[in-house]
Amino acid sequence: MIAENLAKINENINNAAKTSGRTRDDITLVAVTKSVGIDECNTLLCEGQNVFGENRVQSLCDKYETLKDSALWHLIGHLQTNKVKYIMDKVSLIHSVDSVHLAEEINRQAAKLDMTKDILLQVNVSGEESKFGMEENALFPTLEAISAMNSVKVRGLMTIPPVSFEAGANRKYFAKLYELFMKLKDNSSGNISADFLSMGMSDDYEDAIKEGANIVRVGRALYI
Repeated sequence: MIAENLAKINENINNAAKTSGRTRDDITLVAVTKSVGIDECNTLLCEGQNVFGENRVQSLCDKYETLKDSALWHLIGHLQTNKVKYIMDKVSLIHSVDSVHLAEEINRQAAKLDMTKDILLQVNVSGEESKFGMEENALFPTLEAISAMNSVKVRGLMTIPPVSFEAGANRKYFAKLYELFMKLKDNSSGNISADFLSMGMSDDYEDAIKEGANIVRVGRALYI
């Protein structure tokens, strides 16, 4: 079932990419593994899917201990500053940086390990109080603060839109983040760049790609 679902998702990604003048190779699929175990991860690996995303630090660390470097790990859920140190040597990208305070701790821990850590800034473009992410007007002041840090590199933006059962309902939020992404691209310098736009999940990843996403985070659709 997982193999068939993955093939269908890849086909959908390819078709959505074509509508925005891109190819399947331009889009990174992050397989969200928060609800599954090692067996499912191994099945995905056997099918050629090797980028995994975890919401929780403990779950990421547990799976990493088994799978090690056979996969690339992304932290896609809310990250507390006191847990940053546990993932620094395990993740290739942190999607959910939503404050200067968190960026400072990532910078501090990265400096200890003599590394530079890639991050995305999470923006709450819908304004939902239940969602993590900085407000739009905090984005560029946050970027200014991060520009003085030596051990983190901003690679782009991420958002989580509202839950919606209406087709196309989230495209306006994806379009809004894309606008911010293009402003970021225009203001890139030093350790600030606009390479990755992470938006879209199981119900709306195709719409997200059509609005400019080049990273999508898909979980449930892989396993049902």
